[in-house]
Amino acid sequence: MAETILVTGGAGYIGSHISKALALSGYVPVVYDNLLSGHRELVRWGEFVHGDICDYTALSLAMRCHNISGVVHCAALAYVGESIANPDAYYHTNVTGPLNVLRAMQACGVSKIVVSSSCAVYGHADGAPITEDTPLQPISPYGFTKFVMERMLDDFDMAYSVRSAALRYFNAAGADADADCGEWHTPETHLVPRIVMTALGRIPELHIFGNDYPTPDGTCIRDYVHVTDIAQAHVNAMRYLSEGKPSCKVNLGTGRGYSIKELVDAAEAMFQKKIPCVIHPRRAGDPAALVADARYARTLLQWMPVCSSLDAILATGMRFTQSFIGHD
Repeated sequence: MAETILVTGGAGYIGSHISKALALSGYVPVVYDNLLSGHRELVRWGEFVHGDICDYTALSLAMRCHNISGVVHCAALAYVGESIANPDAYYHTNVTGPLNVLRAMQACGVSKIVVSSSCAVYGHADGAPITEDTPLQPISPYGFTKFVMERMLDDFDMAYSVRSAALRYFNAAGADADADCGEWHTPETHLVPRIVMTALGRIPELHIFGNDYPTPDGTCIRDYVHVTDIAQAHVNAMRYLSEGKPSCKVNLGTGRGYSIKELVDAAEAMFQKKIPCVIHPRRAGDPAALVADARYARTLLQWMPVCSSLDAILATGMRFTQSFIGHD
């Protein structure tokens, strides 16, 4: 019988892709989302339960009613700048929320969870590819909440044998190749969709925060991972835990960083359009470079990013925006 997996935040950007990947891999996803930032239209694989991760009773009921055997936890607030301005909301959602998920799992006898963590747990790096052994020194409330969540996973494993896979995403980007789901935030602040929106004329210009970083062209360098690759990593991680293997913490990246300017240049070449850019001062909490050493994911989870070229990220992002997101 197929395992039923609860996907918290499954109506969101990454959660919807994970739900599709789970369904295609023989699992039965059940989406649990409060729809504050997710979209009901993206719940296309499995049943939908409207609920909040800070509601322990609703979580427990969902797990029991659907005979859940594992959890993929994606629901979170995820903006570094917003976390600095409003840490209260971030500690509430990103710490109380996963604690409730783990408490409900313990009460319902669910013993495995794959969680969305973040490269933000590392804070400022020295420019070298980041391994899982790099010291954790988060510099924003967002990054610190992910750090706390990972510590909770360790403690629940030791005390209650709840095994976990914490997947430390680098920069998720792109959209489903069939345009079934993609990046859709209100307002949209992420780089790739804003590049696409500028190319489509939906916004007049792209805002770049900082061109004086210690990088070759002065703009931030990030490791961009296609969201389809990220979704597949969750499937692999769930299989890994289903085989009875121990908890793990794993980077999800390509090992190759691109600057914002390189991404803009690639978009201009692909779309044959000039992307107007306006430079602003740096934002608080933005490291100069974040690039993964992703070799551990390959050996432990048999995962490799196969869709993560800049061309694939930009092309699928454009296709989803054109076909799914109407003009405001």
